[in-house]
Amino acid sequence: MPRDERDDASGGAPPPHDGPADFLARVHHSAHNGHGPAPALAPGAARLLGLDALTLNVRARDGHLELLWCDPDKGLGPDLDMLQYSLGDGPTLETARHSHLLHVPDVLATDPDRWPFFLPATARTPLRAVITLPLRLGAALIGVLTGYRTTPGPLTPAQLHDLHRLGRSLLLLLHSDQANADEASGLRLYRAEVHQATGFLANELGIPLEEALLRLRAHAAAQDQPLSDLAHALLARRLPPDTLNPAT
Repeated sequence: MPRDERDDASGGAPPPHDGPADFLARVHHSAHNGHGPAPALAPGAARLLGLDALTLNVRARDGHLELLWCDPDKGLGPDLDMLQYSLGDGPTLETARHSHLLHVPDVLATDPDRWPFFLPATARTPLRAVITLPLRLGAALIGVLTGYRTTPGPLTPAQLHDLHRLGRSLLLLLHSDQANADEASGLRLYRAEVHQATGFLANELGIPLEEALLRLRAHAAAQDQPLSDLAHALLARRLPPDTLNPAT
């Protein structure tokens, strides 16, 4: 894919002026000094590591993944992350469930049964390769770092080394007292509206949160509607909660 088309697909963020070593050193310094990730995670970080997009998810107390950071902030990364969250399968979710690294150099050659919902949906995107790193403290999964590419092929050993180094620093940031999704860390909750809508629906219909989320996903899929748009409609009272109640 030509450079300008890759820029459009991944959000167009140029890499930082410094190289991978300087960028990774900056993240490492933030991790060890409790400064929070925002000052270190400059736009364009994905390009430095040979990727078109990066996403960082943390495991919430209820077991779901919460998207905290993307590079670029819009486009391929957050779109594919929301797609997985909406459909309930995909590489990031597989890593969260089984806590293992995935390196898929050619998404188009992947067994269709592996991600039966995610793979057909990616046919409408420029995704061609993906890699995921589980961020673990002992046996406990803290989060998942996912990299996406719009061209097929494996990462080089040097790129893999840099990605693992970034993952180790991000793990320290997530585990520190400063690494919360608030103003101090500079991170934001990308799916806050979906969580609010899930809680609202569960309360209105008197059902568990997990069932409320499943109903949101099913309704969004049936209407071919982004999950975030459905959540917004529900919270804005444009969509009555009973619409998602099959008993009515």
